[in-house]
Amino acid sequence: MTPSPAMPAPGFGDEPMDFSGDTPRLLSVRAADLTYERERAVPSVLSREELRRAAAFRGRRDRDTYLVTHLALRMALARELGMPPAEVPFIRHPCPGCGEPHGRPGVEGDPLHFSLSHCADRGLIAVARTPVGVDLERTPDPAVVRRLSRLLHPAEHAELALLPEAERAGAFLRAWCRKEAYLKAIGTGLSRSTALDHVGTGKVPAHLPGWRLDDVPAGGGYAAAVAVRLHPLPGGPRRPAAERGGGMAAA
Repeated sequence: MTPSPAMPAPGFGDEPMDFSGDTPRLLSVRAADLTYERERAVPSVLSREELRRAAAFRGRRDRDTYLVTHLALRMALARELGMPPAEVPFIRHPCPGCGEPHGRPGVEGDPLHFSLSHCADRGLIAVARTPVGVDLERTPDPAVVRRLSRLLHPAEHAELALLPEAERAGAFLRAWCRKEAYLKAIGTGLSRSTALDHVGTGKVPAHLPGWRLDDVPAGGGYAAAVAVRLHPLPGGPRRPAAERGGGMAAA
């Protein structure tokens, strides 16, 4: 059995990614990684859509986290694909629900699959040979847990109810990160009901046929998870119709 993901590697490392086995490659960044030199490179590397989304953040920390996560993603993909970061051909896959091109983000031709998530001053990136989703969250307060736990799978809601109050936030967060990672990987995001899929609240994720689901070490106050498809999509790489270069909105 392939081991669970280790602590994510630095997002701006120079080492090539090893895709042996079914474990996705994980990269982590922080807002502080947006150095002066990297910030100067942003306008020439990111697309107009990415820059527009970054400008919409009110806080500097959230803006910097978004920029550094997308910059690290482009640089990692560019290194693997042998092309300049600005030329990575991002696309949107068809939505599984309606067929329109606003589903899971990807790279044209699917040579690699990716997902990203950012929260506060941290960003997390997953890259794999098959569809992948990743989620990173901060520990919520008890009021949020009480409100959102009703949206979980009935079995998960029941599991939380059996736990002492002090353990519920951590268990809820494990389940929520697993759920969002899986929903990103299948391309629906939160348009699919969070009550449909059982991912579990315990320390070991529930089994999802055809998928590998793992918790990711994220440090104090945070939780993260990654979901990756265990087998290639039927028919080999797909080439969905979508805009080249500028249409990515991965998180």
